[in-house]
Amino acid sequence: MLLPEQQSQQQPCYGTLQQQQKKKNTETCMDVCGYQRVLWRVVLCHLFTLLTIGLPLILFHWRPKLGVQAKCRPCPLYQADCIIIRDSYGQVFTVDVVTEEVDEGSLEQLGAESEEDDWRDTVQLHKEEKRFLRYYVFEGLRYIWMAKKGAFCKVSKLDENWTCGDIYRRRTGLSRQNQSAKQVVYGPNLIDVPVKSYLRLFIDEVLNPFYIFQIFSITLWMFDNYYYYAVCILFISAVSIALSLYETRKQSTTLRNMAQMKIGVTVLRSSGIMESVSSLDLVPGDCLLVPADGLLLPCDAALLAGECMVNEGMLTGESVPVMKTPLPSGSHAAGMQYSPEEHKRHTLFCGTQVIQARSLGNDGVIAVVTRTGFYTAKGDLISSILYPKPISFKFYRDSMKFVGFLGILAGIGTIYSLVTLYRNKAPWNWIIIHALDLITIVVPPALPAAMTAGTIYSQNRLKKHGVFCISPPRINVCGKIKLFCFDKTGTLTEEGLDVWGVVPGTGEGFEALLPEPRKLPQSPVLRVLACCHSVTLLNERLIGDPLDLKMIHSTGWVLEEPEGEEAVARAEQEFGMKVVGVMRPPVVEQQPYGISLEEPLGIVRRFPFSSSLQRMSVLVKRPAGGAVEAYLKGSPEMVASLCKKETVPANFTATLKEFTGDGFRVLGLAYKTVKTQSSFEELQELERESVESGMVFLGFLVMRNLLKPETRPVISTLRNANIRTVMVTGDNILTAVNVARNCGMVAPRERLIFVHGSPPSHHSPATLKFLLAESGAGGQDSTEIITQGLYQQGSRFLDQGPYHLALNGKSFAAVCEHFPDILPQILLKGTIFARMAPDQKTQLVQGLQEINYCVGMCGDGANDCGALKAADAGISLSEAEASIASPFTSKIDNIECVPLIIREGRCSLVTSFGLFKYMALYSLIQFVSVLILYSLNTNLGDLQFLFFDLVITTSVAILMGKTGPAKELCAQRPQGSLINISVLGSLLLQTCLSVIIQISTLIITQTQDWFVPLNSTVMFPENLPNYENTGIFCVTGFQYLIVAIILSKGYPFRKPLYTNVLYLVVLCLLSAVMGWLTLYPVGFMRKLLHLKVVPEMNYKLLLLALSGLNFISALLLETAIDHGMLKCLWRLRGKRQSKKIHKRLEVSLSQQPSWPPLDQVIQAKPCTAIDCS
Repeated sequence: MLLPEQQSQQQPCYGTLQQQQKKKNTETCMDVCGYQRVLWRVVLCHLFTLLTIGLPLILFHWRPKLGVQAKCRPCPLYQADCIIIRDSYGQVFTVDVVTEEVDEGSLEQLGAESEEDDWRDTVQLHKEEKRFLRYYVFEGLRYIWMAKKGAFCKVSKLDENWTCGDIYRRRTGLSRQNQSAKQVVYGPNLIDVPVKSYLRLFIDEVLNPFYIFQIFSITLWMFDNYYYYAVCILFISAVSIALSLYETRKQSTTLRNMAQMKIGVTVLRSSGIMESVSSLDLVPGDCLLVPADGLLLPCDAALLAGECMVNEGMLTGESVPVMKTPLPSGSHAAGMQYSPEEHKRHTLFCGTQVIQARSLGNDGVIAVVTRTGFYTAKGDLISSILYPKPISFKFYRDSMKFVGFLGILAGIGTIYSLVTLYRNKAPWNWIIIHALDLITIVVPPALPAAMTAGTIYSQNRLKKHGVFCISPPRINVCGKIKLFCFDKTGTLTEEGLDVWGVVPGTGEGFEALLPEPRKLPQSPVLRVLACCHSVTLLNERLIGDPLDLKMIHSTGWVLEEPEGEEAVARAEQEFGMKVVGVMRPPVVEQQPYGISLEEPLGIVRRFPFSSSLQRMSVLVKRPAGGAVEAYLKGSPEMVASLCKKETVPANFTATLKEFTGDGFRVLGLAYKTVKTQSSFEELQELERESVESGMVFLGFLVMRNLLKPETRPVISTLRNANIRTVMVTGDNILTAVNVARNCGMVAPRERLIFVHGSPPSHHSPATLKFLLAESGAGGQDSTEIITQGLYQQGSRFLDQGPYHLALNGKSFAAVCEHFPDILPQILLKGTIFARMAPDQKTQLVQGLQEINYCVGMCGDGANDCGALKAADAGISLSEAEASIASPFTSKIDNIECVPLIIREGRCSLVTSFGLFKYMALYSLIQFVSVLILYSLNTNLGDLQFLFFDLVITTSVAILMGKTGPAKELCAQRPQGSLINISVLGSLLLQTCLSVIIQISTLIITQTQDWFVPLNSTVMFPENLPNYENTGIFCVTGFQYLIVAIILSKGYPFRKPLYTNVLYLVVLCLLSAVMGWLTLYPVGFMRKLLHLKVVPEMNYKLLLLALSGLNFISALLLETAIDHGMLKCLWRLRGKRQSKKIHKRLEVSLSQQPSWPPLDQVIQAKPCTAIDCS
């Protein structure tokens, strides 16, 4: 791919450009081609449209690319009027380029600071020195033409390289003129969800190929005098369209109401004036003032002053409020590039609710707008709903191929009928109509609707169990899941943590575990437990992270937040400076015996927890004259690496392994004394890196996180069903190992191997080691273990048998970057992935999909959002709406929903297969019967078709999917492809059986003594009723029911047929009706259906016997196919490698008993870096 800078030097001849665009956790690539309208082509297209009564409009509606290519010529991008875009999934879109004249005065305002070149680069000079802005909008995002880049770039590119220093320089705000000029380029701050009018929706729906085919069919039936049938289908289609339009419009309106936001906000202008503006007018660089009582954020903004408690449930599904603190502002941070992901603890995201804002100085709470519209976090969420990743499922692809095959079959039948009817000297208009009628028989118009019936039933059953799904096609995908990933905390284990105790430690060693932290004397350990948190007060109630709440509760200390001038002044006098919170010891009556605590502590500044940093810290001021101290808590390894070496106990690793090995969650604690002579303002300027270095190690906070009672049975069920289970967590690897063993992911006799990957250093390349978990610590230096995270080496070789790999996020990153050739094997055998950052969880899911696993993911919807959306089936256990966190949301707060969804997925998939096969066989049976009758110059009557299609087929299609899933999750998975021997063999053999039975019926009928042949001079429908038609009608009616019964098998994925009581009753009633019509048709029914009076009962009984033989033969045939009758055909083609990468890897590893190579250091292969800039 050419870089943007290279594009300007090598301009594509035909305006084709490959652009990379980064989305959250993913990077997509799209091809962009420019086209310019040609007047004579446009006129010619309009003329051809008039001559063909609008046929090209339908074609261009289905394939917009053809419309652009017909009316335009390829051109360089800078001349383009239209753009054709092909995304990374192969989907093709067309968009128009918009050209807007830019005011000369506005252009002058755009040349501010260092952005002058970029701003001017977006404006194109035309004749008469007019200035124009050229852009297009794709999936809500605005792409502007930048001549220097030689490409249309996202408008966010203008500010994507902002550093923290750049953002702080914008805290004075924009002038009105500069804001207006920016708005011309950025557009309104609006997440605009298109809501089409009912007329537009109706046109789009009617122009759907399915309804075009319906219109063609209805028109044909009307010409063929099938009035009743045509009117019924027309009525059903009209009702279906009306319901679809109503539901589509309702969903679009609901989404627009959720997405759109227009509120009044206060911004600071460069002149120092505060101004109230509409949120629609906000642009990046605007300085936003956040009121103390909160705000529903209309944009993404970086917090520069003050603290905010924010509810981000709308974006993450996490109900716990999050503390936001100012963006780092020191000299070191000034050059750091700002990233909403890296600085999410300092970023206020669009759509989230600021519950409370607190000023830390005289400036108030200030934030600078960084993203607007669809570029915001909320915009990205709405975009993922409006433009979801296409579902690539073999069943859906094969179904379209099979419909194409039926179309070819219809073409052959049409040719046969043309020849037959011509030989029978039928009129030409009759020949053409009836030949075309075969197409509507072989390709049933109701096929798409019938295939979704099983999915709709499954969706409703899931809803009754508290599982909600916004993407019904995903239910079928769940039926093919081979691997399921689980978050740990809140998913496999209980959400809340209980404080088990604190273990004080110094350089000399650890003390005994103290179960009640409130019994600690006044000491740094007690102070870190009381102060190192992000809890705040809202309506006199503590809100914050549950872990922090439990920690504070264990100390008995009380939080106060000074509010009002008097309280603030009193706190400032007490501590000698301003504080944001005060932690006071419990009253004397509540203090343990022998403990006397009187000294309060003032919280001056918070550095919030970051999953990438794995820690949080606070600056605390002791009462007037006291020192300023920094307190730190986080992952033990990270905390120890930030402490002075001599303060870390020698038995650090052994003690940590003892607690984490028992399944406890362990946090490291540390502190240090900061300069005593510091003002509040100076403390706010301190850099986080300088505060969190040279710490003194204090010990461990040990917390208990119990398995949910449902976890072990569910994991056992999944493993017995041959579904691989994987744990992906941000917790310590030894804690994760303990949970994996306790829940059954790793069985008692299965080996566990740690994978340790190290990035390259100045003197050595990247390395990879496989180390047995059972080995001892040996005599390694504890500092080496802390800094490198080594897991001790063993000297034993791996015995034959199952084993699991466990690695942490640091090793995972090293493997992905430096050992891509070994990554697939690690993904194949990896069961425990610990200390994984949110983006690494997404990367893991995508990596598993790349080796052809169908992946499910279950998490709490917070840090797992990216992984939940990337998975083939993401299940969120949060309280958020399903559309917010993942395709599935469960109100069940444990993983019992996982086997439920898989069972429903298998049931739905098998039902879809059954309905597809039924609709195909129904069409083929009717196709054969019509061809037979055509050869005799007759056909089925209008009401006969209506009886078969509506009374029998529609009833079966609606009720067959009502059968529920099997109670047990078996090891076998349903097939996911229609194009395989068992499916095609079943259709072929059942069709052949139907042909034999129908031809036998015709022969038996024609050999009867009372039989009177058709008069060749009388044409259909005047030759109804007749004996041939009546015999074929009776037998084919039974055939439709026979096929329905044999395709309704239950085991092993569905319940037995008899459990679907309504379906069973309908089948019995329809069978009884067919028996009645065959043996004793009443006069009015005989006339209504144009049935011939048959004088002999023996003939009628023979038809019943023939139908019975058909049923027994079809049942035996289908049972034999299910038991592998056709598998011998597979042997004829010989053994072939599986198309799935993970299956080929399994075979390969089974032939390598020495893999993984234990106790060996694998070095990364050297590579050469090429600078393409």
